[in-house]
Amino acid sequence: MITLCGDNCAECPRYNAHSEEELKAAAGLWHKIGWRDRVVSCEEMKCTGCSSHKVCTYNLVECTKEHKVEKCNQCKAFPCEKISDMLKRSAEYQDKCRKICSPDEYEILEKAFFDKENNLKK
Repeated sequence: MITLCGDNCAECPRYNAHSEEELKAAAGLWHKIGWRDRVVSCEEMKCTGCSSHKVCTYNLVECTKEHKVEKCNQCKAFPCEKISDMLKRSAEYQDKCRKICSPDEYEILEKAFFDKENNLKK
């Protein structure tokens, strides 16, 4: 349940949203923290996990294909510049979330998205 970038799907409110109400709540949170420019539809918010057909904002899907590995930590170049850049961006997202989210919202996001470095080593 750990993605290429180290996110933890098992803790993700978007991945775990099964009702329309949960999807709407996740969509509102994604908009609040700036991961979407608007509150998106439930259909657009649904997530079934990362896969090779999705576009990765960190370009890791493409990179793992190019290096013929399933996960970044299997690559000879790990940790590489893409991983360093991704961790830097994630730290910036974490700081922003810490400032604008309620404690409960932040705790949810922290479990799902802000332990990337440790998750990548698993």
